[in-house]
Amino acid sequence: MNNASQPLRKLTTEEMGRLSVEEYRAAEKLPLVLVLDNVRSQNNVGSLFRTGDAFRVARICLCGITSTPPHRDIHKTALGAEDAVEWSHFDETADCLRALKADGYTVFAVEQAEHSTILNDFVAPAGAVALVFGNEVEGVQASLLPLCDGCIEIPQFGTKHSLNVSCAAAVVMWEVQKQMRDRT
Repeated sequence: MNNASQPLRKLTTEEMGRLSVEEYRAAEKLPLVLVLDNVRSQNNVGSLFRTGDAFRVARICLCGITSTPPHRDIHKTALGAEDAVEWSHFDETADCLRALKADGYTVFAVEQAEHSTILNDFVAPAGAVALVFGNEVEGVQASLLPLCDGCIEIPQFGTKHSLNVSCAAAVVMWEVQKQMRDRT
């Protein structure tokens, strides 16, 4: 709540102390990777780069038909975050998940599935975590679920059964990064 004797004002970019691209690349990252499974919209991809930058994720894995930088529409929403956040591309999402698991990541699909854990009840495991986000229409491919260690579901209370992938990712990333940072 604002103290009436102190007027509110927006902070300048300098006051916020944001990292440069070079500083971001050198900075310690959360052991959190985003996996984009056939995300069609370049604007969603750009938004995920920007949100990933905000939470300082380790990497974004762009899989299948998901567009890769450089791309005009990715840049339009990423606003340069695609230059800071490390990324890689896999032709097949399953290959990406197998590689992450081999590197010690615990992998969670963000999907409505049997035995999914509601986000309110989710406890992020210690160590490296990968979050899989699916296509705007089909979600995470059903064939990938057996490769995951679990599913996280965002509770919803309206008439629709899904959120935009970039919105869903922001909600889940917020909770997971909060838990990871609270441990340190």
